[in-house]
Formats: sequence, structure tokens, C-alpha cells
Amino acid sequence: MKTYDLNQLSDEETESLCRRPKMDFQAVFSLVEPIIRDVESEGDEAIGRFTKQFDGACPDPLVIRPEELHAELSDPVRSAIDTAYQNICRFHEAQQAPDLTVETMEGVVCERVTRPIERVGLYIPGGTAPLPSTALMLGIPAMLAGCSTIVLATPPDSNGSIPDSVLYVAQKIKATHIVRAGGAQAIAGLAFGTATIPKVDKIFGPGNQYVTAAKMLLQNSDAMVSIDMPAGPSEVLVIADGTADPAFVAADLLSQAEHGSDSQAVLVVTRETDLHAVLHELQKQLEQLPRKAFAGEALAKSFIVVAETSQEAMAFSNRYAPEHLIINSADADQLAGKVVNAGSVFIGPWTPESMGDYASGTNHTLPTYGYAKMYSGVSLQSFQKFITMQKMSPEGLLELGPVVETLAELEGLEAHRNAVSLRLQKLSRGKF
Repeated sequence: MKTYDLNQLSDEETESLCRRPKMDFQAVFSLVEPIIRDVESEGDEAIGRFTKQFDGACPDPLVIRPEELHAELSDPVRSAIDTAYQNICRFHEAQQAPDLTVETMEGVVCERVTRPIERVGLYIPGGTAPLPSTALMLGIPAMLAGCSTIVLATPPDSNGSIPDSVLYVAQKIKATHIVRAGGAQAIAGLAFGTATIPKVDKIFGPGNQYVTAAKMLLQNSDAMVSIDMPAGPSEVLVIADGTADPAFVAADLLSQAEHGSDSQAVLVVTRETDLHAVLHELQKQLEQLPRKAFAGEALAKSFIVVAETSQEAMAFSNRYAPEHLIINSADADQLAGKVVNAGSVFIGPWTPESMGDYASGTNHTLPTYGYAKMYSGVSLQSFQKFITMQKMSPEGLLELGPVVETLAELEGLEAHRNAVSLRLQKLSRGKF
């Protein structure tokens, strides 16, 4: 990991550090677009063909009903999933906002009511490891929001099967369908719908560059589908000072680096931090990891920043806008109050990012690639729509109507003015 002294960097150099490695979207789009076109025209047949090509399996049936199957899990795994489920439910249930009613002036009542997005698609990545945690993070708020159709899509193994842990979560969150397919073909199937896959209104979930490209293309197509957020490789920024345990700091960096070779782990330290001890721990722990090849490549592309104070470290973090921010310093609570841009924050020495990934209750589907400057992580509200309503009494129309007449006339919209004027005329004749 290359080390930079923050005080010796120009503003332009600091900005350059905060930029993520450029992704060649055009090249990926050119590979994904034909897949999307084939799925749109051929439906299930195209999805099966691409799943056979990319995953070595062609599951039959492509779509299964979770309630019709049995998940085989050991008691410790089942208990761990149940505990995580309870905590995530508890935190997301508390996010339910009451409907809002405001009388803006006498006789003019405005409301905001909450309704679920009816049909949602949840993409659960597969590949090198099952991810029941992502099924929990997406499925629980979908269930609590009251979505009527919840479709999980996840890549099958070479036998066409999906992990029992993901099936178990699908049953707990009352998923209506599971699509045994991944990649761009699964995203396209969710967006357009097929003979067996219900069309959804919004697609959630992380994935590789092909999944991300498919989501980006489809949200701007005639598929009429929205997505949770743009996404890039996973990332963490750790702020550490001289009080931080080097072993903890190293472990936190590696827990993110092991996601993949394109992950980014950024360490921002104050001058009194024992950087040599941290680097020693990094190498020592790296050698013990089964996924050390991925983690090693990620660390080689990551960097360290040395700041004078923890306040400067936080200022850099806000500029970088990390997906995950770990604050391991003596003034961690104070610094947390200064966070402006971050997906999720982990405060103090006893709060590893792994807790939020799995079971503390917060959601782990978060904005990456600097998008934390303008996007939030997935929450209950991600699965809801907010509809405004209003109602006028005769007195309210008499009071506010002339204001609207004036504004409509100012904008040259005669029909708008007339819709008010006709009613005011009737009221003036005592026609209540």
C-alpha cells in the first residue's frame, strides 16, 4: 500500500486520490446489451442458454416457489440466521414513518401517505460463496414494507441448485419466487418479465460489473424499472490514531479486501499511529487467509494517508465518501458527529464492519464508488412510495383560490385558472 502525507498533497492530488479506478462502462455495456436484447425477445429460453454458458447449469424449472422446498441447515447456522433476522427486523421496523397530515391554512389539508412498491426483484450474488446475508438485508425491508411480489434471483451451482441458506432466508422473508439464474440475464428477466418470472418495478442488490451494467442500462430503457443505486467495487476507509490496536486495524482492512481484487481498502492515520506495526499485522494476517490472493491484489491497489490530526482525517474521509467508514480513535464518538459522506459508520475499537455486514441490524447494501455523497444505503423507505393528497373545504378554496388564479394567469395557463374560477363563481352564488 502506497503512503501519502496529506499535508504535502496539493488539492488536485488529494482529489485524484479520492477518485475510484475508472471502470470501462462502454466495453461492459457492449457485452451486456446483446444479453438484454435476447432476454427481452426470447424470455426464459435465453436466460437458460446464458445460465448454461456462464454458470454451467440450466436449471429446470428456472423459477421455484420457496414454500415448496425444504432447507437443510445445521442448528448453529439456522440459529445465526434467526438472530440476524431478528436484529435486522427490529432496526428496519423502527424506520416506519407515520402518515403525515398538515392543515397548511384553514380549510386546506395536505397529506402524505406511504404505500409499498408492489413488485420487487432482489439480486443475491453467488459465485465463490453463498450470501444469505444479502438475502436478509434486501428481503426483510421488502417484507416489512408490504411488497406483494418478492422475487429473488441468484446464480445456481453446477448442479442447478441454490444454497440452502439462501432458500431458508427466502422462506423467512416470504419471497414469492426464486429465479435460479444470475448475471445480466437474470436482471433482464426481472426487468421485462418472462413466461415464468414476474416483471418487477424495482431491482435491488449488488453484483459484478455485468450485473451493475445491466441495472444501469435497464433503468434507462422501455422496461420501466428502477434500481436501488449505482454500484462499484466494495470499499472501506479506516481512521486510526495512536490508541488503535494494529491487529484490529489490519483485520478491518483485510475484511474488505478479501471481497475481491477490485475492492479498495483505505487507511487514514494520524502521525502518532504505529504504521509499521499495522503493516506487519497486515502481512501476518494476510498469509493466513484462504482468499489471500484476492485480498493481496486489493491491498496492492489501495493506499495509506497520514494526517496531522483526527479532524483532518475525517475531512479527508468526507471527501472520499466511503461505502464503509470505521473510526478507531480516542475521539471516535466526536468524529462520528462530523460524518457527512459515508454509507455506514462503525464507531470505536469494538465495532468491526463485519457486524453491520451480518447481524447488528443496519443494512449492508450501501453506495460505493463515491456515491455516498448523494445516495443512502438500502432502508425500509427504499421499498416504499410516498403519495401526497389534499382536500379543500369551500372555505379553504375561497381563501386560497384567488392566489392560484393569480399564479395561473401569470404563467399563461388559462385552463388552470378556469378550474378554480368556475368553483369560486359557484361558491359566490351560495352553491355549497
